Amino acid sequence: MGVRKRNRAEELKAQKSQLAIAKLNNCPTSPRKMRLVADLVRGKDVGHALQILKFSTKVASGRLEKLVLSAIANWQAKNEDSDIEQAGVFVKEIKVDSGSMLKRLRPAPQGRAHRIRKRSNHVTLILGEKNNTES
Repeated sequence: MGVRKRNRAEELKAQKSQLAIAKLNNCPTSPRKMRLVADLVRGKDVGHALQILKFSTKVASGRLEKLVLSAIANWQAKNEDSDIEQAGVFVKEIKVDSGSMLKRLRPAPQGRAHRIRKRSNHVTLILGEKNNTES
């Protein structure tokens, strides 16, 4: 059992060196709006994803563009000897999760109050290589 665990750990370590991860926490946009933009770039090549985000009119696209550039920088830091075009780096996984919620009260007619929920989200972006992926 120890040998299998060790082999699995070595496989995961080899896969992790090919991946680059970037996270964006507590982004003040609702998760639903961010998912609309995240779905546009999921599975796309990095260059194509940056073009899509640059010319999108949504506010969330600017934040995601910055996140993709950060993930590219993380990939280049891990793979200094590799070229990003030849490696075929693409957006392997992008997850948008709900973050903390600011709750506010808004005055309503007849002395009542309505609750306003200002939502935020967490985005996790993982880049992978097309040439070296096994999955």
